[in-house]
Amino acid sequence: MFESGMFETPIFESVLVANRGEIARRVFRTCRELGIRTVAIYTALDADAPHVRDADEAVEVASYLDADAVVAAAAEAGAEAVHPGYGFLSERAEFARAVAKAGLTWVGPTPEVIEQMGRKDAAREIAVAAGVPVVPRGEDSPYPLLVKAAAGGGGKGMRIVRSPEELDEARAAAAREALSAFGDETLLIEKYVERGRHIEVQVFGDTHGNVIHLFERDCSVQRRHQKVIEEAPAPTLTDEQRDLVLTSAVALARQVDYTGAGTVEFLLDEASGEAYFLEMNTRLQVEHPVTEEAVRIDGAAADLVALQLRVAAGEPLGIAQDDVRIDGHAIEVRVYAEDAFEGFLPQAGRTSIVRWPESARVEHALESEQVVSTAYDPMLAKVIVRGADREEARAAMVKALDATAVLGLTTNTGFLRVLAASDAFREAEIDTAWLDRNEVAAPDPEVPRTLVAWVSAMLSASSDTTTPFRADGWRLAGSPAPTVVDLDRSVTVDRPSGRVASDVASHLVRQLSAADHVLVAVVDGVRHRAVINVQPGLAEIVHQGHRFDFSPPDRVAGAAAHHSDGAVEAKMPGTVIDVRVQVGDQVEEGQVLGVMEAMKMEVSLKAPFAGTVTVVGASAGSQVPLGSELFVVEPTDA
Repeated sequence: MFESGMFETPIFESVLVANRGEIARRVFRTCRELGIRTVAIYTALDADAPHVRDADEAVEVASYLDADAVVAAAAEAGAEAVHPGYGFLSERAEFARAVAKAGLTWVGPTPEVIEQMGRKDAAREIAVAAGVPVVPRGEDSPYPLLVKAAAGGGGKGMRIVRSPEELDEARAAAAREALSAFGDETLLIEKYVERGRHIEVQVFGDTHGNVIHLFERDCSVQRRHQKVIEEAPAPTLTDEQRDLVLTSAVALARQVDYTGAGTVEFLLDEASGEAYFLEMNTRLQVEHPVTEEAVRIDGAAADLVALQLRVAAGEPLGIAQDDVRIDGHAIEVRVYAEDAFEGFLPQAGRTSIVRWPESARVEHALESEQVVSTAYDPMLAKVIVRGADREEARAAMVKALDATAVLGLTTNTGFLRVLAASDAFREAEIDTAWLDRNEVAAPDPEVPRTLVAWVSAMLSASSDTTTPFRADGWRLAGSPAPTVVDLDRSVTVDRPSGRVASDVASHLVRQLSAADHVLVAVVDGVRHRAVINVQPGLAEIVHQGHRFDFSPPDRVAGAAAHHSDGAVEAKMPGTVIDVRVQVGDQVEEGQVLGVMEAMKMEVSLKAPFAGTVTVVGASAGSQVPLGSELFVVEPTDA
């Protein structure tokens, strides 16, 4: 899907990737194709992670954020260059300096440029000097306003403020989150665009004064200011808007003598049609694969990692702007460990079965029987497809998500499938705040429930012990199921009784066993594909990307945090970062009692009703598991 064979001889002998997960594996892949030895770093938690197995050599570190330890690991392994990936230390100027001081090559822009462009306040002034349009300041705009961290990115330290009464709380929360994420609580206040498109331009510069763009991406599908779906090219731009963002991005990169891969982000105000500079990311982006899939350089597929390595080695890009063109359309979705239909709450646990689609490019580091913790970002994978046009790519994405299955752990894959199949996405109507205004309906459980009931009934009637499934006699409750047809055999499943002919059951069990948990069946004339895991006390199914757990109640008891008799429980495993009440305090309904954080996400814990606080079960800094009782409020009228 992409080509890296642009160098006759390796430009580096070895490269250490100062990262983990799918981005480390992505960089390793290009290095292997270029004949470069690869070095991984890992923590004790990641000792057997896929990125460690992918590398030629691996060195343990105490933390991915320990810059000194990472540099020492590179020196120990004899690496010539350090590729930072994204996140972690990728935009830390002091880390880039430490790499250079150790005599190693930094794969990225200079530390000075990282400092300049890494701060939104400084980057704004540089953009103005380069003649690039910027978002009006908050003091020049009416409400709503956007409070955001001056340092860092990724939606951290960002709050929308719709009235003066909300400003103080928003500033405090944004500053706290910014300090935690970036070590800097400086904030900017700007005009908030209610309906905007997030457009970003991929730029590349070299040490010989060359700067080009590789066209733009649309990253407007976001939840809580973090991207969910990205595509290239942007489907909504006019020729004038496209020319503005492309030329502005190149002008900004030239202004700072930019080298390597960078992304210049813009906000397109749909009401006015104006485009404003937002920020520049001085690294490779999570969504770079859509550019690789949609862009051709001299007719060949792009490999942005190979271009990064070329620039880092001091070679010229060797590419003129006229050599770059768009060919087709690409779409990428981000698979997160989160329950998208329950407030996007982060999830943790062990996967049981993981299936990735063969029809798509998948960047991942998630396997069957793998533990997902809250210690790292919740992104598990990226699924990327390409088509001759946008509709062909969109249809390919729906097909790919139908073939994606993660069991044992809840992910947002079913949510992504609903979005990709929606009229709003088909018509490119989703702006950056669309998910804040619109509720995405959870998939209907009826067909998945039917399929699980059918399999369970057949297994109960079968004596075959070679199947990966095991029945234990429990049955699903519900009304009689529709007719299910498989291989010209018609079976009616009555959920309460779950009885079915044993000869049909044995036949289906063999089919299921051969297909390794994959079931293909026709329900009411419609063909369905699902991945099913039925074991004693367990009944899971992934259908159209969404995971349903029909296990007996005792297995899933306590899996969802809730308010019960005034108890406020942890909605996710994580860290309590703020406790605002004491025992005996009087509180109002909806008042924030405390705040907890996991996987870079903050969740406010609010009083379920007015009353008196009778229990405070944790202090700031406490690590708490899912479902922990953190507060109890006794109602006023009790």
